[in-house]
Amino acid sequence: MKIKSAEFVMSNSDVEKCPKSRLPEYAFIGRSNVGKSSLINMLTDRKSLAKTSGRPGKTQLINHFLINKNWHLVDLPGYGYARVSKSSKKTFQSFITQYFKSREQLVTAFVLVDIRHDPQPIDLEFMQWLGENGIPFSIIFTKADKLKPKAIERHVADYKTILLESWEDMPNYFITSSSNGIGQEEVLTYIDTLTENMDLDSH
Repeated sequence: MKIKSAEFVMSNSDVEKCPKSRLPEYAFIGRSNVGKSSLINMLTDRKSLAKTSGRPGKTQLINHFLINKNWHLVDLPGYGYARVSKSSKKTFQSFITQYFKSREQLVTAFVLVDIRHDPQPIDLEFMQWLGENGIPFSIIFTKADKLKPKAIERHVADYKTILLESWEDMPNYFITSSSNGIGQEEVLTYIDTLTENMDLDSH
């Protein structure tokens, strides 16, 4: 897939106000500082479609971008926890969970994970939450240029070991680097294939 056009549509924190079109959506989410804005800019070949920030947590809104006039790329805030009520129950921010539960246009989520770090509980818990709610997702390992190939293999193997304790199969995953374009073609081809297999006549 060649990205011919990429335009910002809207930002908001109210899922009800997200675009009403029936175009397929692909949501990108991860912890703060995982390299999400850089990845979105790399995928779309735009220098500043998504605002990159040295300050973690800058994306506090649901951002929709229209790509090639036929699908939406959705840039979601980094997931943190909200403490709910007196019991110390932790849940992900409500508008993130609301987005995933109510957006029928969502085709799949991409959960971004920094390949340099060991598997983090919050990432694993979020994947678990997606699984329990029947939301398809792929893992995108970011910052692969920072490690040698053997180290990349080792880190992916660590993830597999942990995930296969609670999943039947390792989720679909991609190895990427925003600084040298690794993974761009694979991720875009995957999105393209999913979009082509959808019935878009309903919008």
